[in-house]
Amino acid sequence: MCLTGVDYFSTLGYQPGIAFLAAGLLSPLATLVLVALTLFGALPMYSRVAELSPHGEGSLSLLRELLPRWRGKTLILILLGFATTAFVITITLSAADAAAHIIENPMVPIWMRHPIALTLLLLAGLGVIFLKGFREAVGLAVPIVAVYLALNAIVIGWGVQYIWHHPEVLPRWQDALWAEHHNPLAMVVLAMVLFPKLALGLSGFETGVAIMPLVRGDASDTEEHPAGRIRNTRRLLTTAALIMSVLLIGSSLVTTLLIPPAAFAPEGEANGRALAYLAHEHLGEAFGTLYDISTIAILWFAGASAMVGLLNLVPRYLPRYGMAPEWAKATRPLVVIITGIAFLVTVLFNADVTAQGGAYATGVLVLMSSGAFAVALVAWRERKRVLIYAAVTLIFFYTTVVNIMERPEGIKIASIFIVTMITTSLISRVLRSTELRISSVQPDERAAKFIDEAGRSVVRIIANRPDTGTVAEYDGKLREAYESHHLTESHAVLIVEVRLTDASEFVDRLVVRGVTVGKHRILRCTSLAIPNALAALLLHIRDRTGKPPHAYFGWTEGNPIAYLLKFLALGEGDVAPVTREVLRQAEPDPERRPRIHLG
Repeated sequence: MCLTGVDYFSTLGYQPGIAFLAAGLLSPLATLVLVALTLFGALPMYSRVAELSPHGEGSLSLLRELLPRWRGKTLILILLGFATTAFVITITLSAADAAAHIIENPMVPIWMRHPIALTLLLLAGLGVIFLKGFREAVGLAVPIVAVYLALNAIVIGWGVQYIWHHPEVLPRWQDALWAEHHNPLAMVVLAMVLFPKLALGLSGFETGVAIMPLVRGDASDTEEHPAGRIRNTRRLLTTAALIMSVLLIGSSLVTTLLIPPAAFAPEGEANGRALAYLAHEHLGEAFGTLYDISTIAILWFAGASAMVGLLNLVPRYLPRYGMAPEWAKATRPLVVIITGIAFLVTVLFNADVTAQGGAYATGVLVLMSSGAFAVALVAWRERKRVLIYAAVTLIFFYTTVVNIMERPEGIKIASIFIVTMITTSLISRVLRSTELRISSVQPDERAAKFIDEAGRSVVRIIANRPDTGTVAEYDGKLREAYESHHLTESHAVLIVEVRLTDASEFVDRLVVRGVTVGKHRILRCTSLAIPNALAALLLHIRDRTGKPPHAYFGWTEGNPIAYLLKFLALGEGDVAPVTREVLRQAEPDPERRPRIHLG
């Protein structure tokens, strides 16, 4: 919960100020709308996401299953672009805000008041902690969050008791509200219209499900259904949401009632640090400095939860789709790359918190909207609570659209991340397409018998495109092979057929079935790419028999460039040369490499 909280709870550092600038005196009412959406929209929706995707993949895995093949992969890449936007900007924005809190403290010397250099230093420190060890990084979150929550409780508690002991404060605020809006219904409607501007207060839920692999379950949990982990994640989300709801309402109330409106202005002393302003003004400079230190620590470490989210998401998707090198599954290289990207973003945005806010909100809201949409689709299929989840989805879509219209720079920044993600992923996929891509070859009993019998001499394989599967088809194929490759009937051959499955996947197991049609012995299998499946089968035959097999192909008529593109997209094309290239990469020794014949 604390790892989620360094992201979620840290928004208290700037959320009250954002709320007042967006809604003015209506800030407490707009915050109530946000809390209602949190407890009755986001919390039930993400509890369902936790149940449907208990391994930390979040809503992305739900959409992947609902939209198969390249459509699903394309959507996943786009959403990964938004997720990367949200998580990277969480790291950079939080570090920049921490640097701003340091600079704004009156006790800080002038030589430290350089926002870009200070932000880069904080980012480097975060990266070093993750390079040192994942467990050390997670362990730091607990004391940071505990101290921060305690100090916020003191500040908000002081504000509530001050309002209680000064009964003129509340009526003054109510009078100002009536003078400005006149009608209670108009106030409620306006608060509902304005609440999307407060949407950063929802930022912790995606992180909450992203860190599910770290949540302890029961001893009876299974990989398919870890019931204990799901239950405990729901408790985590509920506890965090309840704590944050109380703090959001309390902070909005005390800051709106006790801070002069002018102090919230861009150059005002409470801008982006409303609770810190109260701590310094009313609880003394010593306590105010302690509060600043705690705020700086949690804002700096808010990037930790985002880092965990990226370290969980990227290895689960990109290497598995062949869209990143295998080393991207390792933690430390990813930490270095993410830290480098954070450095670049910080320099490009001059460590400006406001400039990054739009991209942060856009990334978070798009992910939450996609999660709501995925849960609504599942509910529609199951015919359960369809209207409830559909309503939640519409609210999140509305919030996202309003945010994008008001802050279009957010979608522009996110688009850069998306285009970069898709471009680098496709380049990686092309470069890795001629890897073996078959994790194991598993022949059934009859297929193994065919291979063993053929292995008494030279194993000869004829590749056949599956068609009718009749004796006449295979007789014709053999006659064609005998003529093209100068084989005779004394050469015993096996016919191999590969049927395509989902070519958008990258790695597969090859299950081989042995079939007899008339006098012909046939090895049948399904795979995501025909050349890779044939290469893996040939290597398996070599290892099983101890002899390099010979495979015979016919020339393909057509444009080789078109066939290359067909292989990359659909897993087929000019099979023979690609099979040979896969074998060349998989087996560097030409003497042990299976032989490819073209005729």
